[in-house]
Amino acid sequence: MAPTTPLVFNVTVCCPSVPPFSGIRTAPTLIPILRANYSPSRPLRVHTSSTLRVFKAYCANKSQLPEVLDSSSVSEEEVNQNVDLGWLPAFPHILVASMSNFLFGFHIGVMNGPILSIAKELGFEGNSILEGLVVSIFIAGAFLGSAGAGYVVDRLGFRRTLQVDTIPLILGAILSAQAHSLDQLLWGRFFVGLGIGANAVLVPIYISEVAPTKYRGSLGSLCQIGTCTGFISSLCLGVFSESDPHWWRTMLYLASVPGFILAFGMQFAVDSPRWLCKAGKLDDAKEVISNLWGPSEVDRSIEEFQSVLNNDGGDLDSRWSELLEEPHSRVALIGGTLFVLQQFAGINAVLYFSSLTFKDAGVTNGALASLYVGLTNFAGALCALYLVDRQGRQKLIIGSYLGMAISMLFVVYAISFPMDEELHNNLSILGTILYMLTYAIGAGPVTGLIIPELSSSRTRGKIMSFSFSVHWVCNFLVGLFFLELTEKFGIAPVYGSFGAVSMLAALFSYSFLVETKGRSLEEIEMSLNSNFAKRD
Repeated sequence: MAPTTPLVFNVTVCCPSVPPFSGIRTAPTLIPILRANYSPSRPLRVHTSSTLRVFKAYCANKSQLPEVLDSSSVSEEEVNQNVDLGWLPAFPHILVASMSNFLFGFHIGVMNGPILSIAKELGFEGNSILEGLVVSIFIAGAFLGSAGAGYVVDRLGFRRTLQVDTIPLILGAILSAQAHSLDQLLWGRFFVGLGIGANAVLVPIYISEVAPTKYRGSLGSLCQIGTCTGFISSLCLGVFSESDPHWWRTMLYLASVPGFILAFGMQFAVDSPRWLCKAGKLDDAKEVISNLWGPSEVDRSIEEFQSVLNNDGGDLDSRWSELLEEPHSRVALIGGTLFVLQQFAGINAVLYFSSLTFKDAGVTNGALASLYVGLTNFAGALCALYLVDRQGRQKLIIGSYLGMAISMLFVVYAISFPMDEELHNNLSILGTILYMLTYAIGAGPVTGLIIPELSSSRTRGKIMSFSFSVHWVCNFLVGLFFLELTEKFGIAPVYGSFGAVSMLAALFSYSFLVETKGRSLEEIEMSLNSNFAKRD
């Protein structure tokens, strides 16, 4: 439940000729306290049993105490003017970084429509192995990009590393657009995968370290929203490929534009104040905290940063072997397991098969079916944006996996039991849509959000690199074996196994995750690291 927001009233009082309001009495015991704390340039704070009320009084005569006004005398319009905009200073920096997620979604969908035109023009039409290689080479590049991102960011910082990662993104998009052979296309897709894999690691960590604690979950959900927006954009542009067989080149040229925007925008973005502190740039860290979180947060935040650094050291000299040591090994195991469960719960397989599900229901346009999928994911991401800092990470991911399990039950029931064809189609579509919606609310965004929150400052980059490397391996395996398993065992058993894994993921999240909402990264690390308590 969201915390109650204090009511703030701005009241102008002219003294000394202000008659007392009828029915309003000022408690005699309260007057000395108010007099002692009163200043014409400072709000008077009165603590009640329910709500903190702030009264700002401007008085011509400093010696006379203004009357305390009843809350009913203040208009609702004045109360509504107190809008919480604490997230706004960090938002532009995070928005620029999330442009890489837009590129991720765009490159996922860019081959969806024009793949047949590409295969025909480049001479591998009808070869399903080569068509699959165009997709899988992207995942291979992403695996290598994720594995190396943690090492690079420890030394360059997030701002410079994100700029460097735009090089393979831009180069790969242009090389793919100009491809006149399969080899050139494969190299282009590989380079794009390198950039996407690295940014998949970097952006969630960057957001978690730059966002104010109160809004870290909501701002972290921008990753999922960026991916959905990019996916939808590529599908909308793909519509033109049906009338123009060479349109795919234009789409891939356009894919380089967000890369240039990302490289240019990060030049004006801030670096992580935590990384700046670890790199010895204390004045820069203080300036970033003051601008993004407020001047009042500077001293407390720097004290927390340095306390963690003194206890555990910085990540500038961390080693991969430390992931085998406690407490880092526990978080690495949780991060890797979360991505294993996420992928083997079948999200990519369901996305692949969803076009056939819609086709059976009469939606013969593959691009339109994919657009339904993209819009569903986008709606779920918006729900996550609202819920993640209100309900908490653990509740959201557990509820998400339970919803995915129930959705798979609908689809399995529709496939396994005889029923009217219209009912069968409707139940299959309902299960598919509900599955994707519940995934986008929790299992999708929360997995990438909670791993850096649980990780220590020293090994956060390397734990995320390890976790996303596991993600790409599982992603590849599911894509490789899904069709073979469905041909051998049938759709119902495979989808049933997805539901079973979803239930297992909900149980795992309940047993091993802790709630991180409303706690700074340092507070979380101190509570999970037993070594910190011993050294204190």
